[in-house]
Amino acid sequence: MLRAARSCPQCGSSSVVQDDLYAESQLVCQDCGSVVSEGLLVTDTGAGTEDVRYSHSTAQSKVPCRNLIKGLQRVRALCRILRLSYDVEELAEVYFRQAYTHASFIHVTLAKKEALVGCCVLVSCRLRNWPLALGTISGLVETDPALVGGVFKQLEKVLDVEVPKSSITYVLEAHSREYKLSSAHVPEELAETSADLAKRAVALVELATDSWIVTGRHPVPIMMAAIFLSWQSLRPTKTRLRYSLNKFCRLSHMPLNKTAAQRVGEMREVLCRLGQEIPWLSGGAPDDVALHVEDILQHRHALLREALRTHEVSQRAEEEESQGAEEEEGGSRGTEGESRGTEGESRGTEGESRGTEGESRGTEGESLGAQEDRRGTQEEIQGNGIQPSTVDPPPRAPGHQPDGTDSPPEPCTLKAVNGDPEEGGGETQGTQEQRPAVHWGKRAMFAPPCARHAKVCRTDASRWAEVNGDEEISDSEIDSYIRRPQEVRDYLQTQQQLLAATEDQECSGKK
Repeated sequence: MLRAARSCPQCGSSSVVQDDLYAESQLVCQDCGSVVSEGLLVTDTGAGTEDVRYSHSTAQSKVPCRNLIKGLQRVRALCRILRLSYDVEELAEVYFRQAYTHASFIHVTLAKKEALVGCCVLVSCRLRNWPLALGTISGLVETDPALVGGVFKQLEKVLDVEVPKSSITYVLEAHSREYKLSSAHVPEELAETSADLAKRAVALVELATDSWIVTGRHPVPIMMAAIFLSWQSLRPTKTRLRYSLNKFCRLSHMPLNKTAAQRVGEMREVLCRLGQEIPWLSGGAPDDVALHVEDILQHRHALLREALRTHEVSQRAEEEESQGAEEEEGGSRGTEGESRGTEGESRGTEGESRGTEGESRGTEGESLGAQEDRRGTQEEIQGNGIQPSTVDPPPRAPGHQPDGTDSPPEPCTLKAVNGDPEEGGGETQGTQEQRPAVHWGKRAMFAPPCARHAKVCRTDASRWAEVNGDEEISDSEIDSYIRRPQEVRDYLQTQQQLLAATEDQECSGKK
């Protein structure tokens, strides 16, 4: 270690003083002005100087470990994916540094550290009123939700922060307070407390979740529909049942959401289907379903199972009936085809008898004409000096027989190929046209909205009936796949190179 100099090495003067320049202390000679020492790690005491340790004197921080650097990069990446603001990202980094160096997270597995990254982002989002769910974070970090939940609770204790809860219960409670339905705003018959409305609305939303109504939908219309149905079902009087959603919104001083009317209809439909399974009821209609909402919500799990079982039984019965009807129609069509076939055979025999008479008369005339033609040809051949044996016989017609009679043309099978209704192949085509393809979401009792309202694109199956994938591809078809001029030039150049290579191999083989 260096010690403070008592004399100047330049001029030898002993007037050396300490000059504090900004944050750095220096020893300067007063006579010549030269700097005797700069940045010495010493302490100036009255009795002399003492050595100082490097760890105590330096302000340089330690280099962060590799996992901490990767964790900070992961925090920034998650914030970029979620499109969070810079404030949320900076807060998440601060929380991750504090939690990483804590004794609870310093010696843990990599999976838990990955969950810690997501939990720091979740805490910072909740503190900045950004609605982020725990399932979203667990999906982004690809970790078990149970592990993420445990790390989240432990992080709250380590950071000593109170994270605001984000749940459908809290959201519905806040939403129900916006409706002016207290006794101070509406008559006593129409008044309800926000706590009772929120409690019944939460149960209705849970039922809507089980029946796939909430999937992919905006939350505000669903909450408005749940509040309206809960208001009607808490005290289902005639006055309340007459109220529509529009009139209810005007009563509670809330702006009407146009989509909420559709959600009300969907929830009522589900309630009616479950009400039909209640043993002590004859069935729930859309008008009086509000009278039985309490019973439906109390036994909703058992009613859901029973409704699905009843739906499956009814579908099987419909399929059996449709199959029986198809078999009966096929049998009736077969008898009609047989009767038509017998009539055609009788008409065909009459036509054949008439055709044989005409053929007999035609053969007589043909025989006479053939004899005259033979005589003329023999005279021409003899006059030209050509022997009869060297003359080739005239070409025969496609249906001409050696005995001079023409064979009848082969029957055309176009109807059988295309599926004539009277033939066997046409029956399947007719049944396919009568029974169009139905999406599975329309047959299911409860399905997501994207499957329930899916549009089925019809395709012509006969267009690809003869395609099996083993067909040969011609050179002209390959050429048609090449579109750009550069590809054509590359193709021709490759062919020339292959041709030259084969010629070289042949020449080397001959040598």
